[in-house]
Amino acid sequence: MRILHVFRSPVGGLFRHVLDASRGQAARGHEVGLVCDSTTGSDRAEEALAAIGPQLALGLTRLPMHRLPHPSDATVVAQLTRLQRRIAADVLHGHGAKGGAYARTIVEGRRTATIRAYTPHGGAFHYAPGTLSHAAYMRIEAMLGRRTDLFLFESEYVRDRFARFVGPTDRLVRVVHNGVTDAEFAPIERLPDPFDLVYIGELRMAKGVDTLIDALAIVRREHKIRLTLLAIGAGPSEAEFKARARAAGVWDSIAFVPPQPIRPALARGRVMILPSRAESLPYVILEAAAAAQPLVSTNVGGIPEIFGPYADELIRPNDPTALAARILSSFAEPEARRESRAFAIRRHVREAFNVDRMVAGGLAAYEDARRRKEEAA
Repeated sequence: MRILHVFRSPVGGLFRHVLDASRGQAARGHEVGLVCDSTTGSDRAEEALAAIGPQLALGLTRLPMHRLPHPSDATVVAQLTRLQRRIAADVLHGHGAKGGAYARTIVEGRRTATIRAYTPHGGAFHYAPGTLSHAAYMRIEAMLGRRTDLFLFESEYVRDRFARFVGPTDRLVRVVHNGVTDAEFAPIERLPDPFDLVYIGELRMAKGVDTLIDALAIVRREHKIRLTLLAIGAGPSEAEFKARARAAGVWDSIAFVPPQPIRPALARGRVMILPSRAESLPYVILEAAAAAQPLVSTNVGGIPEIFGPYADELIRPNDPTALAARILSSFAEPEARRESRAFAIRRHVREAFNVDRMVAGGLAAYEDARRRKEEAA
């Protein structure tokens, strides 16, 4: 098959997913191309795109894309329409809200056999129900659903939110979980004198870092325990979080450092913590679980699917008191028990979330969608 992946920003878990899927598809003999934004990214993103370049038979196309709806979207769709008419992809696979919108509004001309696939990766489904933004985006999702052949959800959580807020669909629906590689199950050797906690992710409000800071303040104020935190990441709320740490009296316990590869980062902390308010199926949890890193996390998105038999240990988001209690209970239990739980979650992830299964599941879904479309023609 000729497969064109369309997404906006080359950052985060969505970007990793597209790269892993593209590499796996190319390795299986398919012709793959990527389309993404030309105005966002990082040095690491540029290196990743350069590395995968030789495997992209359909090339890499960079276009300026706005995160929110914008008049320039019409220009992008026109450029993608010309690209599709030139390369004649069998599959147009949109990722995220913006990539999904672009992939499903391309005008194909007389070519009607193309499969239009969509993977939300959270996207518009992170908006809080009851808000005007949520209502507007759900209406857009319903309209675009009529131009979709395959909904390829990355988690049962997003599938269920789609069914609840958009409604039933007569299009093909599959859940194919994100996956990690065999190399990511290799053990990590902890560095000497590690931080008590390590946070890895964007520094923005949706990630709940403010809740984590407040929880550390509760632990120090009410229990007289000073826990150290390594906060790895960057984002629009960085200055706000630093100011909050100073105001809460825990600034001396937190080290804010720029983004870096996850495995060396995990080696610098005893327990990884994810205090998010919203997630889809986060790679950072999958990667940490594969490395048998002890975890404390909120119960959001598809994280219970990753935790499997230990999902009942997840805590509600936006609750610093509950987070403080869970952190204290984690350090109160024997280290051997904490590590035993980490290895049990690791076994669950190895069975259900490997990259080969992800690639195979996606390709099988494309084929099913194609057969379904041919039968209906």
